[in-house]
Amino acid sequence: MTQPFASLTAFRGLLADMPGMDRQAADDAASHNGQLTKPPASLGRLEELAIWYRGWRGGQRAEITAPQVIVFAGNHGVASRGVSAFPAEVTGQMVMNFQAGGAAVNQLARNAGAAMTVVPLDLDRPTADFTQEPALSEEDLCAALTAGWQAVDAAADLLVVGEMGIANTTSAAAIACALLGGDAADWTGRGTGVDDAALALKTEVVREGVARHGGQGDGLETLRRLGGRELAGMAGAMARARSLRIPVILDGFICCAAALCLQKTEGGALDHAVAGHLSTENGHARLLEAMGKTPLLQLGLRLGEASGATLAIPVLKGALACHAGMATFAQAGVSDG
Repeated sequence: MTQPFASLTAFRGLLADMPGMDRQAADDAASHNGQLTKPPASLGRLEELAIWYRGWRGGQRAEITAPQVIVFAGNHGVASRGVSAFPAEVTGQMVMNFQAGGAAVNQLARNAGAAMTVVPLDLDRPTADFTQEPALSEEDLCAALTAGWQAVDAAADLLVVGEMGIANTTSAAAIACALLGGDAADWTGRGTGVDDAALALKTEVVREGVARHGGQGDGLETLRRLGGRELAGMAGAMARARSLRIPVILDGFICCAAALCLQKTEGGALDHAVAGHLSTENGHARLLEAMGKTPLLQLGLRLGEASGATLAIPVLKGALACHAGMATFAQAGVSDG
């Protein structure tokens, strides 16, 4: 695949020119839903999900047969400030675990019938410490966005993206704070499980980063200044999915921070995405509310690595199975009242 963009200006142009939902397909799906053998709205959000999915994919018998899970990994210079309970080398070690099939998301992907891709992004070259300078150059950000764009399988019919990167909850908190306002403490959580002293330090690091870089541009510029390669990879993959009309399930706080950068650059950029779950990470609920996303699951997860969103794949499969497989009142010979 040729590189689709060579600058952030070009990427912004792509975001502005993305396809929207097929309203006729969505209307047809809503009409079909109204004829199924059940009381109106008795399947709750499953009905909304099926209509939403068909609006993006079309087809009366739309079903999910080729979901893809992509985990991006990157290292952060701000990890040197002691904001994580784990050292930076754990990122590379976990990548090897993903590749060997030993992580939680490997099991969940297998259970959901999803193909899994692991994309390490320059692990030997951490981003800059964003309390001192922008995390990424424009060139590096474009390279990571491109890696995400190119990792999406055009034959997939559903995409889940996740991440691995020591200190990336610090990056995500800084992005959310810079784009949505409030105090650093509103957005900074324990991440991998830091103690009270480390949480206070982490919060101050977020505050320093936002003071230096907040208000300096749109979502993409904020991603460049405060983000990481794995966040950019997720953003690039979400954008590519939109261009291919592939629906997306968002993962946790870090994934949603990357998604927020797209939404704050181009309104409606996340219309093809639903929130997979609500994590326990501080700020995730506020972030989902700001994006207008209601989570499908709430199970107390805070692992990242696409685990919560992957766990939600069978929920969406179930919605489509009911929508496509149920009999209508006429077919079943049942009176619709």
